Amino acid sequence: MKRFAALYEQLDQTQRSKEKIQALVRFFEESSPEDALWLVALLMGKRRRRPVKSSLLRQWAAEEAQLPPWLFEASYQVAGDLAETMALVLPPAQGHKDQGLAQWMKDLAELQGMPEEQKEAWIKATWRQLEAVERFAFNKLLTGGFRVGVSAKSAIKAIALHLDKPEDEISLRLAGNWTPEAHSWALLLESDSDQGLKGRPYPFCLAYGLEEAPEALGAAEDWQVEWKWDGIRGQIIVRDREVYVWSRGEELVSHQFPEFGLWKDALPEGTVLDGEIVAWEKEEVGPFHQLQHRLGRKKPGQKLMKEYPVRFIAYDVLEWQGKDLRGQALAERRKVLEALVQEGPPGLLASEVLPIKDWNEAKARRATAREHKAEGLMLKSKQSPYRVGRKKGDWWKWKLDPRSIDAVLIYAQRGHGRRANLYTDFTFAVWRGEELVPFAKAYSGLTDEEMKQVDAFVKKHSLESFGPVRRVEPLLVFEIGFEGIQPSSRHKSGVSVRFPRMLRWRQDKKAEDANRLEDLMGFLE
Repeated sequence: MKRFAALYEQLDQTQRSKEKIQALVRFFEESSPEDALWLVALLMGKRRRRPVKSSLLRQWAAEEAQLPPWLFEASYQVAGDLAETMALVLPPAQGHKDQGLAQWMKDLAELQGMPEEQKEAWIKATWRQLEAVERFAFNKLLTGGFRVGVSAKSAIKAIALHLDKPEDEISLRLAGNWTPEAHSWALLLESDSDQGLKGRPYPFCLAYGLEEAPEALGAAEDWQVEWKWDGIRGQIIVRDREVYVWSRGEELVSHQFPEFGLWKDALPEGTVLDGEIVAWEKEEVGPFHQLQHRLGRKKPGQKLMKEYPVRFIAYDVLEWQGKDLRGQALAERRKVLEALVQEGPPGLLASEVLPIKDWNEAKARRATAREHKAEGLMLKSKQSPYRVGRKKGDWWKWKLDPRSIDAVLIYAQRGHGRRANLYTDFTFAVWRGEELVPFAKAYSGLTDEEMKQVDAFVKKHSLESFGPVRRVEPLLVFEIGFEGIQPSSRHKSGVSVRFPRMLRWRQDKKAEDANRLEDLMGFLE
């Protein structure tokens, strides 16, 4: 734990990507392959379920520190991080326990099945044997909150440096549903074997948002223009007569969409398609909220599948008859895709390539995106290969400007981590008659200076508290942007919005100038 704790502290305290990558390389060089692979798993987001409820951890930590519950909770609200709070309040270590990261993860897995009293005894005994820094790292593993500002891209770069292999190769090897329990460092990252992962996806090619006029990209004729659909990005893979459906987050979701499983005999062996899973309504793309009925289902029934059908709109073909096509130009891959879809199964569509003569025509098309249930346009260089990750230059997403509404701040809550001492998480409302009804929560979009000013306002104008939440005087107005809106019986306003964020602080407006609920309802399709 000493080596892992030292690494965690170093990663947490530096903002320099180069220093983080160097620290990771040193850990790989000095640690066992088992520990190294578990670190990679954590950095890539492969975390287990919490073995203990956070409410129990707070209770046990308060008991061990001999603090009244209210004082522990107050400390937690100030620190903003449960793992850090527990590490700070617990008394000094009475012994010492040191073992590798892999063994700690094995112990935590066994903890999952223990009775509550055994969990309590084991965790308290462990706390007594760890120094503060080690205890903090252990608590992070215990709570599942392993975030140290290291992106998957940085982790891949560190592994590539350590193994002296290309980053693209490392990305491909780490794609898919591997686990440290079932795979080894050597087999996963060094061997030529496929490790039984024939159904794994390719790393996704991602686009940057277009922030300048499209004319800066050159001639419009050099670009393939498509709708940007509002669905679930995914890959469909046919190998060994099995169909694998992967989300962009590299989650295997085949069970959620069993209709695609019927394609194993309709698509050639060795086919990999990249595209969008979308809701389907009246022979056209449906709104995203219909697709949500299909998400997270272990096994959707026939009734649900009939009521909320889906389609796969293919953007690209990455592998055809077992041959990797990613290095070919998009224009060449497009020919293969169109021929494949023409002979393919029902439910498989090719993304429409919009006939654009110039950028003015593209702008006109983009303006009609919402009429087509799209979010905007995708611009892809016809000569582009299918790259790994997000690379500037070849693919751009040209989204519509977000919908927006002026709303009143009514509740505030402290942030977490470095924002733990500031009120940065806000609830916003619009008018319904003489009443303000909440419809969205947002925490991003303001400058650091603006955040400090709003924090000072919250502390000065609080009306009452509900645990960590403060109700504040309804005086501040903000323009809230969002991507989509749908009816919701769970919200007092009757609607919920997707990806809300603060676009600007409307210091020129008073609360009574904010929008009304009927204005918000007007965005419903």
